[in-house]
Amino acid sequence: MTDGDGSTGSTQSDGGRYPFVPYDFQRYPEPTMIERAEQFYEELNGRRSVRFFSDEPVSRRLIELAMMAGSTAPSGAHRQPWRFVAVDSAEIKARIREAAEAEERKNYGGGRFPEAWLEALAPLGTTWEKPYLEICPWIVVLFEEIHGYEDDGKIRKNYYVKESVGIAAGMFIAALNHMGLTTLTHTPSPMGFLTKLLGRPKNERPFILFPIGYPVEGCTVPELSRKSLDDIAIWNPEPTKEETP
Repeated sequence: MTDGDGSTGSTQSDGGRYPFVPYDFQRYPEPTMIERAEQFYEELNGRRSVRFFSDEPVSRRLIELAMMAGSTAPSGAHRQPWRFVAVDSAEIKARIREAAEAEERKNYGGGRFPEAWLEALAPLGTTWEKPYLEICPWIVVLFEEIHGYEDDGKIRKNYYVKESVGIAAGMFIAALNHMGLTTLTHTPSPMGFLTKLLGRPKNERPFILFPIGYPVEGCTVPELSRKSLDDIAIWNPEPTKEETP
């Protein structure tokens, strides 16, 4: 990918053909930066995937703001190849649940999932049953736009689509968590039924389904731990030496 949202790193535009504007950057003293970083980490470290939702309503404005936050993600050539499709209709949520469970029933009990994958999922307590898809006040399905279209109808290529949409998904999740909502990354496989149910065109493909809402009173989550910094970080690694034939 280019530098984030399409910048090549140059401080000058291309002779005015592609105009640049000043970057309104707020710099903080390092102690403030550390404090902000620690607070943000602690906030995200408290995030958990939730499968037990309350049916308490959530305002549309909160969903809009989460989408807007997700849409600030960098993308290949700034194509912004994502679509957030929001559903609060009880009828559509019921249809999504029915279709998702039909696929998941085949995954869990029909032989689609290998035993090793089922064993890996066991600590999470997941099954083919997805009642939360009807209980949660909102479902948002994030679609990846495989390609776009020019004004004359010709195909417009998108770049680094999965990478771009994946980053947008992460920022969307962070925004929901920051505002005090919970969600779950649900990827029923295959997900093609969502394209038809939600009336999306052929150049869009479902990427992740997010049930969104408040956790039900007494909600529980699996007892899990995250990897430590030592487990995930490597500093100044040595290049791999070529083996002598």
